[in-house]
Amino acid sequence: MNKFVRVIFILLILGPSAAAAAEYSSVYSKLDSTKDCTVFAKAPEDGGEWANLTCDGYKGYPVIVYYSDLRESLFYGFPPSGNVAPRWESFAGFNATSPTIEWRLRDEAGLKIPFATIHRWTIEEGGAPKVEVLVIEKVGQIDRRDGCMVGYVVATGNPGANEAARQIADTKAQNFNCGSDKRHILQSDVASPNLMIVDQ
Repeated sequence: MNKFVRVIFILLILGPSAAAAAEYSSVYSKLDSTKDCTVFAKAPEDGGEWANLTCDGYKGYPVIVYYSDLRESLFYGFPPSGNVAPRWESFAGFNATSPTIEWRLRDEAGLKIPFATIHRWTIEEGGAPKVEVLVIEKVGQIDRRDGCMVGYVVATGNPGANEAARQIADTKAQNFNCGSDKRHILQSDVASPNLMIVDQ
């Protein structure tokens, strides 16, 4: 049995889910607010501590960072047009995101289109030990600017967190209805952090 026939045989055995998974891939980008971002709004000197930044993402897809009171909310891709701001999607505890973003790509007419991101957050809530989670987000496209949080996987105490996050991204993100669909949350043995969702 030659290599090509062997691959086809394996895909037939595993079924359509394996064939679909083969259409997706990952690339990684770095997020450095001191080098790759531009501040487009910030608090006045006596107005607290908050700032809004637009940052380089993946091949023209921006990352928008909203920072306030030691918490972050991120939007990946093209945001809503006009004066409509994306909803604040963060956690109740103090939090911060890692510098590495994983972009899940689909092959569309020879182009690699990012449809979801996976981003590691660290959350500290109520004096409890810090918890790491992998947040899965739907990427806002130029024609449909409806990116949002699809869910998250608790990474602390979960050695399979990365694969679980990719599974959620690949099977849920593209058809996820922002604002109405229930988020997919995969817990571990540690307490899951509480979300903070606010329409801006």
